[in-house]
Parts: sequence; structure tokens; C-alpha cells
Amino acid sequence: KALQEAEGNMERAVDILREKGLSKAAKKADRIAAEGLVAIEINEDNTVASMVEVNSETDFVAKNEDFKTFVKDAALMALATDKEDVAGLLAETHSEGIALSEVLNNRIATIGEKLDVRRFVKIATEGQVAGYIHGGGKIGVLVEMITTAKDAEVIAMGRDIAMQVAAMNPKYVSRDDVDAEYLAHETEVLTAQALNEGKPANIVEKMIKGRLEKELKEVCLLEQTFVKDSDFTIKKLVAEVAKTVGSDIKVGRVVRFEVGEGIEKKEENFAEEVAKQLK
Repeated sequence: KALQEAEGNMERAVDILREKGLSKAAKKADRIAAEGLVAIEINEDNTVASMVEVNSETDFVAKNEDFKTFVKDAALMALATDKEDVAGLLAETHSEGIALSEVLNNRIATIGEKLDVRRFVKIATEGQVAGYIHGGGKIGVLVEMITTAKDAEVIAMGRDIAMQVAAMNPKYVSRDDVDAEYLAHETEVLTAQALNEGKPANIVEKMIKGRLEKELKEVCLLEQTFVKDSDFTIKKLVAEVAKTVGSDIKVGRVVRFEVGEGIEKKEENFAEEVAKQLK
């Protein structure tokens, strides 16, 4: 019904569901369905880190040891490369003495499924960088901390923040990063939601301000309640650790990869597939 009302526009349909208070249903609209692994590699002094996503057709292959080794190799090569795109990374020479692209093709031939080095990121910093892998490689997060402190406590905090990002998937690091377009869009949706609830127009404005404030606490990392200790926000956690190590700490770049996000996976009926094979 929402899609019909939005004349087939998926994003507008999600907004309509939110406006009518059906946000749980809206969340199902963009479920991720693709397989593979995310891997992270970090150098010894925690100043350079890489993260790579490699896709496979099935979860079965994602658990294959050859596949896992290939993904780790790709992450190590991403850590060492000065290339900035996948094509450049694939052209680099693998430890087998051939290009990573050739190793990939060999793995495809051996494993029998399409494999794809989808994306990678590399963070080099004068501060520190920490990483976290969730679900055996389904989600990976890198967090840069801008600081002069080279302390184990800073890295531990970075991992905790990366875990927070994996769990809560914030859109922004801080309020300063929130763009005007996002605020305008959310104000529009929340206004429609309040009016649809039958609230009087004269109190809608105050309600929107409160709801927008609540929304910002959910979408901004530093404003979020720390998942490991509800007495802390991430901002407070950073301040406490900075006080302990005696050095300022600022959260810099944050990158989150979730396997298959944004990829539309072909749905297949297993029984039909088997029948087709038997014929």
C-alpha cells in the first residue's frame, strides 16, 4: 500500500510507513541479502589499518578456508598498497607472484562461485586506529582516534567504539556532521507523523523539536548511550579516557562495512532448483 501511495518510489514508501508509525515494517524494506566476509588488518603501532569486503554467492563458501585466506591476503595487500581503488588493488602482486586479480580468478575456478573484491578502505593516522569484526566477518568497523597518546587504553576504547558502531550503525560521528538536508527531511517526516497522530498544529512545533533531539541522539555516535555501560554516552567515554591518559582524544574517521549492504540478492526456491536439476 505504501509503495502504491508512493507510486513505486521505495524511499518515499519507507517515509510513509514511518509517518504512519510503522517504522518496524520500514526497517525490513532494506534488509541485506548477500554473502561474503569483511576482514581487517592493522599495523604494529596502530597507525595504519585496512578493511576489505569480498563477496561470494553463498554463506557456505564464505566459511571455506581458501576463501577466508584469500580475504585475509586481500586485507594485508590493502594495508601495504598506495592504490586508492579496487582496480589498483587487484593489479598489485600477490605473494604467489601473480596479480591479485589472477589469484581471484583461480579461486573462482577452484571454489566454483563468483567472488568479488567489492571495496576496501585504508586509514593512516598520526593518532591511533582500532578495529572490530562482528559475526565472524559479517560487519567490520575502523575507528580513528586523533591523539598524541600511544596507550593500550586508547586502543581498548577504540575497539569499544567500533563495537558500538557495529551494533548501532550511527549516520554521523557528531552533531557538527549532520547536514541541513537530513534535518529538513527528518523535520518533514516527523511533522507529518505528528499531524497524522491528530496532534494540534500549535503544539506540533514543540513536539518536533523534542523528537528531533531524540533522533539526533540515536544517529550521532558521540551522543549515543554506550552499549557496554548505559551511564556513559560515547562523548563522556572519550572524555574519561582522555583524562586517564592525560591527552586530548577526538574521534576522527569512522568506517563501517556490512557484508552485502546495498546489494540486491537473487532469491531462489531451493525445491524448484533441485527439480530443475533432476530434469
